[in-house]
Amino acid sequence: MPKSFPKMAFIGFGEAGQAIASGWREAGVATISAWDILFPKAEGDRLREAAARIGVNCAGAAAAAVRGAGLIVSAVTATSSVEAAQSVKPHLSGQPFLLDINSVSPGRKQETARLLGAAARYVDVAVLAPIHPARHRTPMLLAGPHAEAVAPVLAALDMRASIAGAETGAAAAIKMVRSVMIKGIEALTLECFLAASRAGVIDEVAASMKNNYPGLDWAKIVPYNLERMASHGERRAAEMEESADTLRELGVEPIMTMATVRRQREMGLIGKQQSVRGALKKDGAVILGAISAAAPDRH
Repeated sequence: MPKSFPKMAFIGFGEAGQAIASGWREAGVATISAWDILFPKAEGDRLREAAARIGVNCAGAAAAAVRGAGLIVSAVTATSSVEAAQSVKPHLSGQPFLLDINSVSPGRKQETARLLGAAARYVDVAVLAPIHPARHRTPMLLAGPHAEAVAPVLAALDMRASIAGAETGAAAAIKMVRSVMIKGIEALTLECFLAASRAGVIDEVAASMKNNYPGLDWAKIVPYNLERMASHGERRAAEMEESADTLRELGVEPIMTMATVRRQREMGLIGKQQSVRGALKKDGAVILGAISAAAPDRH
Protein backbone atom coordinates (compact mmCIF):
# COMPACT_ATOMS: atom_id res chain seq x y z
CA MET A 1 0.00 0.00 0.00
CA PRO A 2 1.56 3.35 -1.03
CA LYS A 3 2.57 5.25 2.09
CA SER A 4 1.29 8.54 0.64
CA PHE A 5 -2.27 7.22 0.70
CA PRO A 6 -2.92 5.88 4.20
CA LYS A 7 -6.65 6.54 4.09
CA MET A 8 -9.38 5.88 1.52
CA ALA A 9 -12.87 7.38 1.49
CA PHE A 10 -16.19 6.77 -0.21
CA ILE A 11 -18.92 9.28 -0.93
CA GLY A 12 -21.90 7.02 -1.49
CA PHE A 13 -21.84 3.54 0.00
CA GLY A 14 -24.27 1.48 -2.04
CA GLU A 15 -23.54 -1.73 -3.90
CA ALA A 16 -20.51 -0.45 -5.80
CA GLY A 17 -18.89 1.28 -2.83
CA GLN A 18 -19.36 -1.74 -0.60
CA ALA A 19 -17.92 -4.11 -3.20
CA ILE A 20 -14.81 -2.03 -3.82
CA ALA A 21 -14.28 -1.33 -0.11
CA SER A 22 -14.47 -5.02 0.79
CA GLY A 23 -11.89 -5.82 -1.86
CA TRP A 24 -9.60 -3.06 -0.67
CA ARG A 25 -9.81 -4.29 2.90
CA GLU A 26 -8.71 -7.73 1.74
CA ALA A 27 -5.92 -6.08 -0.28
CA GLY A 28 -4.59 -4.57 2.95
CA VAL A 29 -6.08 -1.09 3.19
CA ALA A 30 -6.24 -0.33 6.92
CA THR A 31 -8.35 2.84 7.02
CA ILE A 32 -11.49 3.42 5.00
CA SER A 33 -14.22 5.94 5.77
CA ALA A 34 -17.55 6.42 4.08
CA TRP A 35 -20.42 8.85 3.97
CA ASP A 36 -23.83 8.24 2.46
CA ILE A 37 -26.81 10.55 2.70
CA LEU A 38 -28.84 7.56 3.91
CA PHE A 39 -26.62 6.94 6.95
CA PRO A 40 -28.69 9.17 9.29
CA LYS A 41 -31.98 7.65 8.09
CA ALA A 42 -33.74 4.40 8.89
CA GLU A 43 -33.22 3.15 5.33
CA GLY A 44 -29.48 3.51 5.91
CA ASP A 45 -29.42 0.68 8.46
CA ARG A 46 -28.34 -1.91 5.90
CA LEU A 47 -25.57 0.38 4.64
CA ARG A 48 -24.21 0.92 8.14
CA GLU A 49 -24.41 -2.81 8.83
CA ALA A 50 -22.48 -3.51 5.64
CA ALA A 51 -19.82 -0.98 6.64
CA ALA A 52 -19.43 -2.67 10.03
CA ARG A 53 -19.02 -6.08 8.40
CA ILE A 54 -16.40 -4.79 5.98
CA GLY A 55 -14.52 -2.72 8.53
CA VAL A 56 -15.37 0.72 7.15
CA ASN A 57 -15.90 3.73 9.42
CA CYS A 58 -19.29 5.39 8.94
CA ALA A 59 -18.60 9.11 9.04
CA GLY A 60 -21.13 11.57 10.38
CA ALA A 61 -20.79 13.85 7.36
CA ALA A 62 -19.04 14.09 4.01
CA ALA A 63 -16.42 16.38 5.54
CA ALA A 64 -15.42 13.81 8.13
CA ALA A 65 -15.27 11.02 5.54
CA VAL A 66 -12.79 12.78 3.25
CA ARG A 67 -10.66 14.45 5.91
CA GLY A 68 -7.09 13.25 5.46
CA ALA A 69 -7.98 10.88 2.63
CA GLY A 70 -5.51 10.39 -0.21
CA LEU A 71 -7.96 8.64 -2.50
CA ILE A 72 -11.71 9.25 -2.65
CA VAL A 73 -14.32 7.32 -4.60
CA SER A 74 -17.52 9.07 -5.62
CA ALA A 75 -20.18 6.35 -5.98
CA VAL A 76 -23.53 8.12 -5.71
CA THR A 77 -26.64 8.17 -7.87
CA ALA A 78 -26.21 9.59 -11.36
CA THR A 79 -28.26 12.69 -10.59
CA SER A 80 -26.17 13.48 -7.50
CA SER A 81 -22.64 13.31 -8.90
CA VAL A 82 -21.99 17.05 -9.15
CA GLU A 83 -23.66 17.73 -5.80
CA ALA A 84 -21.43 15.08 -4.19
CA ALA A 85 -18.32 16.84 -5.49
CA GLN A 86 -19.61 20.18 -4.22
CA SER A 87 -20.19 18.69 -0.78
CA VAL A 88 -16.59 17.54 -0.36
CA LYS A 89 -14.60 20.25 -2.16
CA PRO A 90 -14.25 22.61 0.84
CA HIS A 91 -12.90 19.78 2.98
CA LEU A 92 -10.20 18.39 0.66
CA SER A 93 -6.52 18.83 1.38
CA GLY A 94 -3.31 17.63 -0.22
CA GLN A 95 -4.88 17.21 -3.68
CA PRO A 96 -6.27 13.70 -3.22
CA PHE A 97 -7.22 11.55 -6.17
CA LEU A 98 -10.98 11.58 -6.66
CA LEU A 99 -12.28 8.64 -8.67
CA ASP A 100 -15.67 9.46 -10.17
CA ILE A 101 -17.16 6.03 -10.92
CA ASN A 102 -20.67 7.40 -11.46
CA SER A 103 -22.49 6.48 -14.68
CA VAL A 104 -22.91 9.97 -16.08
CA SER A 105 -22.32 11.69 -19.41
CA PRO A 106 -18.90 12.98 -20.48
CA GLY A 107 -20.26 16.51 -20.11
CA ARG A 108 -21.27 15.83 -16.52
CA LYS A 109 -17.80 14.48 -15.72
CA GLN A 110 -16.15 17.49 -17.30
CA GLU A 111 -18.42 19.77 -15.26
CA THR A 112 -17.39 17.95 -12.07
CA ALA A 113 -13.70 18.19 -12.94
CA ARG A 114 -14.02 21.95 -13.51
CA LEU A 115 -15.90 22.36 -10.25
CA LEU A 116 -13.18 20.62 -8.23
CA GLY A 117 -10.37 22.40 -10.01
CA ALA A 118 -7.06 22.10 -8.16
CA ALA A 119 -8.72 20.84 -4.99
CA ALA A 120 -8.46 17.24 -6.20
CA ARG A 121 -6.83 15.16 -8.90
CA TYR A 122 -10.04 14.17 -10.64
CA VAL A 123 -10.22 10.89 -12.57
CA ASP A 124 -13.06 9.89 -14.88
CA VAL A 125 -13.69 6.18 -14.21
CA ALA A 126 -16.01 3.83 -16.11
CA VAL A 127 -16.94 0.47 -14.57
CA LEU A 128 -17.38 -1.93 -17.48
CA ALA A 129 -19.11 -4.93 -15.89
CA PRO A 130 -21.37 -5.79 -12.94
CA ILE A 131 -19.45 -5.07 -9.74
CA HIS A 132 -20.05 -8.59 -8.44
CA PRO A 133 -18.42 -11.04 -8.21
CA ALA A 134 -15.09 -9.40 -9.12
CA ARG A 135 -15.62 -6.37 -6.81
CA HIS A 136 -12.50 -4.14 -6.93
CA ARG A 137 -11.09 -6.32 -9.73
CA THR A 138 -14.00 -5.47 -12.04
CA PRO A 139 -12.57 -4.04 -15.31
CA MET A 140 -12.48 -0.25 -15.29
CA LEU A 141 -11.39 2.49 -17.65
CA LEU A 142 -9.59 5.63 -16.47
CA ALA A 143 -9.47 8.97 -18.24
CA GLY A 144 -8.28 12.49 -17.60
CA PRO A 145 -4.97 14.23 -16.94
CA HIS A 146 -4.41 12.28 -13.70
CA ALA A 147 -5.28 8.83 -15.03
CA GLU A 148 -1.68 7.81 -15.63
CA ALA A 149 -0.67 8.93 -12.13
CA VAL A 150 -3.36 6.96 -10.32
CA ALA A 151 -2.98 3.78 -12.38
CA PRO A 152 -0.01 2.40 -10.34
CA VAL A 153 -1.90 3.10 -7.10
CA LEU A 154 -4.84 1.06 -8.33
CA ALA A 155 -2.57 -1.68 -9.61
CA ALA A 156 -1.10 -1.96 -6.11
CA LEU A 157 -4.64 -2.51 -4.88
CA ASP A 158 -4.99 -5.42 -7.34
CA MET A 159 -7.43 -3.52 -9.52
CA ARG A 160 -7.90 -4.06 -13.27
CA ALA A 161 -7.80 -0.54 -14.66
CA SER A 162 -6.69 0.60 -18.08
CA ILE A 163 -6.29 4.06 -19.60
CA ALA A 164 -8.97 5.28 -22.02
CA GLY A 165 -7.36 8.65 -22.67
CA ALA A 166 -5.94 11.84 -21.23
CA GLU A 167 -9.16 13.81 -21.70
CA THR A 168 -11.82 13.79 -18.98
CA GLY A 169 -14.94 12.19 -20.40
CA ALA A 170 -13.18 9.64 -22.60
CA ALA A 171 -14.00 6.77 -20.23
CA ALA A 172 -17.54 8.04 -19.66
CA ALA A 173 -18.18 8.21 -23.40
CA ILE A 174 -17.35 4.53 -23.81
CA LYS A 175 -19.52 3.54 -20.84
CA MET A 176 -22.50 5.70 -21.79
CA VAL A 177 -22.54 4.72 -25.46
CA ARG A 178 -22.06 1.06 -24.53
CA SER A 179 -25.01 1.31 -22.14
CA VAL A 180 -27.31 2.20 -25.03
CA MET A 181 -26.86 -1.38 -26.23
CA ILE A 182 -26.49 -3.22 -22.90
CA LYS A 183 -29.47 -1.70 -21.12
CA GLY A 184 -31.42 -1.46 -24.35
CA ILE A 185 -31.11 -5.22 -24.82
CA GLU A 186 -32.39 -5.68 -21.28
CA ALA A 187 -35.46 -3.60 -22.10
CA LEU A 188 -36.04 -5.50 -25.33
CA THR A 189 -35.68 -8.78 -23.46
CA LEU A 190 -38.49 -7.74 -21.13
CA GLU A 191 -40.76 -6.53 -23.91
CA CYS A 192 -40.16 -9.51 -26.18
CA PHE A 193 -40.43 -12.27 -23.61
CA LEU A 194 -43.27 -10.70 -21.62
CA ALA A 195 -45.27 -10.80 -24.85
CA ALA A 196 -44.06 -14.37 -25.46
CA SER A 197 -45.18 -15.34 -21.97
CA ARG A 198 -48.68 -13.97 -22.50
CA ALA A 199 -48.88 -15.67 -25.89
CA GLY A 200 -47.68 -18.96 -24.41
CA VAL A 201 -44.70 -19.21 -26.79
CA ILE A 202 -41.62 -18.55 -24.60
CA ASP A 203 -39.76 -21.71 -25.63
CA GLU A 204 -40.66 -21.30 -29.29
CA VAL A 205 -39.46 -17.68 -29.42
CA ALA A 206 -36.21 -18.55 -27.61
CA ALA A 207 -35.59 -21.48 -29.97
CA SER A 208 -36.23 -19.36 -33.06
CA MET A 209 -33.72 -16.76 -31.88
CA LYS A 210 -31.01 -19.42 -31.93
CA ASN A 211 -31.15 -19.13 -35.72
CA ASN A 212 -29.95 -15.53 -35.53
CA TYR A 213 -27.81 -15.72 -32.38
CA PRO A 214 -26.53 -19.31 -32.10
CA GLY A 215 -23.96 -18.41 -29.44
CA LEU A 216 -26.48 -16.98 -26.96
CA ASP A 217 -28.18 -19.05 -24.26
CA TRP A 218 -31.55 -17.35 -23.88
CA ALA A 219 -32.50 -19.62 -20.98
CA LYS A 220 -29.78 -17.80 -19.01
CA ILE A 221 -30.00 -14.38 -20.63
CA VAL A 222 -33.71 -13.85 -19.98
CA PRO A 223 -33.70 -14.36 -16.18
CA TYR A 224 -30.39 -12.49 -15.82
CA ASN A 225 -31.63 -9.42 -17.71
CA LEU A 226 -34.97 -9.43 -15.92
CA GLU A 227 -33.30 -9.67 -12.51
CA ARG A 228 -31.00 -6.74 -13.30
CA MET A 229 -33.97 -4.59 -14.30
CA ALA A 230 -36.14 -5.67 -11.38
CA SER A 231 -33.37 -5.03 -8.85
CA HIS A 232 -31.83 -1.89 -10.34
CA GLY A 233 -34.31 -0.54 -12.89
CA GLU A 234 -34.78 2.88 -11.34
CA ARG A 235 -31.04 3.44 -11.04
CA ARG A 236 -30.48 2.11 -14.55
CA ALA A 237 -33.17 4.43 -15.89
CA ALA A 238 -31.30 7.39 -14.41
CA GLU A 239 -28.09 6.11 -15.98
CA MET A 240 -29.84 5.78 -19.34
CA GLU A 241 -30.94 9.40 -19.08
CA GLU A 242 -27.23 10.19 -18.86
CA SER A 243 -26.68 8.02 -21.95
CA ALA A 244 -29.38 10.07 -23.67
CA ASP A 245 -27.54 13.26 -22.70
CA THR A 246 -24.34 11.74 -24.09
CA LEU A 247 -26.02 11.04 -27.42
CA ARG A 248 -27.39 14.59 -27.52
CA GLU A 249 -23.89 15.91 -26.82
CA LEU A 250 -22.79 13.91 -29.88
CA GLY A 251 -25.66 15.12 -32.06
CA VAL A 252 -27.58 11.81 -32.04
CA GLU A 253 -31.29 11.85 -31.18
CA PRO A 254 -31.80 9.27 -28.38
CA ILE A 255 -35.11 7.83 -29.60
CA MET A 256 -34.46 4.21 -28.57
CA THR A 257 -32.53 5.25 -25.47
CA MET A 258 -35.46 7.25 -24.07
CA ALA A 259 -37.74 4.25 -24.65
CA THR A 260 -35.23 2.19 -22.65
CA VAL A 261 -35.46 4.76 -19.84
CA ARG A 262 -39.21 4.19 -19.66
CA ARG A 263 -38.95 0.38 -19.64
CA GLN A 264 -36.14 0.34 -17.06
CA ARG A 265 -37.99 2.70 -14.71
CA GLU A 266 -41.27 0.82 -15.00
CA MET A 267 -39.52 -2.50 -14.35
CA GLY A 268 -37.74 -1.02 -11.34
CA LEU A 269 -41.12 -0.18 -9.83
CA ILE A 270 -42.58 -3.60 -10.69
CA GLY A 271 -39.51 -5.24 -9.18
CA LYS A 272 -40.33 -3.80 -5.75
CA GLN A 273 -43.43 -5.95 -5.50
CA GLN A 274 -42.92 -8.93 -3.24
CA SER A 275 -44.45 -11.34 -5.75
CA VAL A 276 -41.75 -10.38 -8.24
CA ARG A 277 -38.91 -10.25 -5.69
CA GLY A 278 -39.75 -13.80 -4.62
CA ALA A 279 -39.54 -15.09 -8.20
CA LEU A 280 -36.20 -13.57 -9.23
CA LYS A 281 -34.06 -16.58 -8.32
CA LYS A 282 -36.29 -18.93 -10.33
CA ASP A 283 -36.30 -19.70 -14.04
CA GLY A 284 -37.31 -17.28 -16.77
CA ALA A 285 -40.85 -18.58 -17.18
CA VAL A 286 -41.63 -18.16 -13.47
CA ILE A 287 -40.12 -14.66 -13.39
CA LEU A 288 -42.07 -13.66 -16.48
CA GLY A 289 -45.27 -15.02 -14.96
CA ALA A 290 -44.75 -12.90 -11.84
CA ILE A 291 -43.92 -9.81 -13.92
CA SER A 292 -46.92 -10.39 -16.17
CA ALA A 293 -49.25 -10.52 -13.18
CA ALA A 294 -47.71 -7.37 -11.67
CA ALA A 295 -47.33 -5.28 -14.83
CA PRO A 296 -49.93 -2.66 -15.74
CA ASP A 297 -52.59 -3.86 -18.18
CA ARG A 298 -52.35 -1.74 -21.35
CA HIS A 299 -55.73 -2.83 -22.79
